[in-house]
Amino acid sequence: MTKKYQNKYRIESARKKGYDYSQNGAYFITIVTKNRECFFGNIVGKDAMHRVSTMELSEIGKIVWDEWLKTPSIRPDMNLEMVEFIVMPNHIHGIIYIADNEFNTLQGRDAMLRVSTEYKNKFEPQQKNLSSIIRGFKSAVTIKSREINPNFAWQPRFHDRIIRNENELNRKRKYIRENPAKWYLDRNNGDDLWL
Repeated sequence: MTKKYQNKYRIESARKKGYDYSQNGAYFITIVTKNRECFFGNIVGKDAMHRVSTMELSEIGKIVWDEWLKTPSIRPDMNLEMVEFIVMPNHIHGIIYIADNEFNTLQGRDAMLRVSTEYKNKFEPQQKNLSSIIRGFKSAVTIKSREINPNFAWQPRFHDRIIRNENELNRKRKYIRENPAKWYLDRNNGDDLWL
């Protein structure tokens, strides 16, 4: 039997191998629009040092803001907290905290490594984890945004960083808050998206 495509069209996961993304913890998230198109609004209010004061949201930007903030109420069983968040012209940054819930207890997990000890079919749908949260968010935003602009689209994946301690959490929070001020300093207006 020959392998027809020999993994030619397989896209490697951006998630950390073996890590259980349903477990409690804080995650720094970046989601980018397709081709970095600026659907979400504009940066306004430069000062003498070219620092920016405000992100002015477009209609689609307001949809993104609202959908992000209502994520915990849509998924109350996951015990989520949206710690910090910014909508930029062509991307968003946020910190999601997944607290203890019925889906991430230590039963069936290796308590030291915090990875599942149960075999799961790798083709089964992702549920009650970080990927399912982002997939639901992106889907809701896409449906509503295409009523305004039928060309709206996201990049197919998202970037995450597992936040390991309080210092890292504080650095990421500062980065999110200062992101609008860095917009004009970045020659590509947002190409430093994977920090």
